[in-house]
Amino acid sequence: MEPLRDDDPRAIGGFTLVCRIGSGGMGQVFLGESAAGHQAAVKVIKPSVLDEDSRARFVSEVDSLRTVYGPFVAAFVGADADAEQPWLAVEYVPGPDLRTLVAGQGPLQLAETASLGALLAEGLGTVHDAGLLHRDLKPQNILLSPYGPKMIDFGLAVLAERRTTLTATGFVVGSVLCMPPEQARGEPRLDRSADVYALGAVLLFAATGHYPYEGPTWQAVALRIEDPTTPPDLTALPPELGPLITDMLAPDPGSRPALAEVTKRLVRIIHDLGLTALQAKRRLTELAPEIIVPQLPASALGPEPVADVLTYTPAIVDPAAEERDDEPGAESGDVPMTLPLAFTPDIVPAPDGSPSRSRGSTGVRLSTPLQIAERIRAGYAREARF
Repeated sequence: MEPLRDDDPRAIGGFTLVCRIGSGGMGQVFLGESAAGHQAAVKVIKPSVLDEDSRARFVSEVDSLRTVYGPFVAAFVGADADAEQPWLAVEYVPGPDLRTLVAGQGPLQLAETASLGALLAEGLGTVHDAGLLHRDLKPQNILLSPYGPKMIDFGLAVLAERRTTLTATGFVVGSVLCMPPEQARGEPRLDRSADVYALGAVLLFAATGHYPYEGPTWQAVALRIEDPTTPPDLTALPPELGPLITDMLAPDPGSRPALAEVTKRLVRIIHDLGLTALQAKRRLTELAPEIIVPQLPASALGPEPVADVLTYTPAIVDPAAEERDDEPGAESGDVPMTLPLAFTPDIVPAPDGSPSRSRGSTGVRLSTPLQIAERIRAGYAREARF
């Protein structure tokens, strides 16, 4: 994240823009906050990439995106294709993307990779059921939250669908590193198997830190992808994942497994490790670091302090205290019975959903009922195999 620049808009589509959270060939992504305090990732599209035909496609696809909903898809919030600066707002997910996570912590373990793949396969199913393809699944477009992975940016990928060749002006649909051969060749019609290939490339990266095909330039990578005699690089891939990833990366789209089959085979791997799917998911979500939500600029809050405005500060979680909390009969001294008058506690969950004291705050962070239920369920999963 970085502060707003002098030439950045301060508000768009009813959102006050807080800071920059990403960028791409299509535009800039900001953290926006509505008047009621709802946060969203607001993507401001460059007018230069939207001709009349693209705007019409954008309107049509935005209508479709309104129907895409699922626990592993960043929810559609709003859009305006007719604005001077067209914009698209989706759910803000306060967590790292997969590429950043692997770069900082190293490749995922087998159980975590299998859980990630099973959850993403279910998420892609919701996208496909809405009549859409992601077309741009890659580690940067997968965010790791305390509740599981979230896919983002499929709205822009659909918007860019007209520009399907590698020679398009300035960008391609999908990352070359995760792109199936038919997409690299610029074939105008893609089907669900293209997303299956991309998911296989993502899982290979998650488990090893490298992609199926790499090279000094995108042209060199594309040539290797298009050559059916060049097998993908599966170096360091756990043998349990080898057969499935090989099938998902098949050059022939018709030879790739369906998403339901992908989920089934990944869950089988999890069970072979002696874990339930829920336990594996819990291991995956524990990788998400502490949630840090940027503070809204003071100028946006008005001239006088407001008691019921949430303050956003990093969660400080004591691992030793967490272990004590898990012991039978353990009591937490972290949550007082009363709170200061006119004090509103931070309500930003720690990674495991537990109450935790925040630095620079005079109170505590409280768990919502949903977080409490999730913690109870996860705790039960450690004792019972089901």
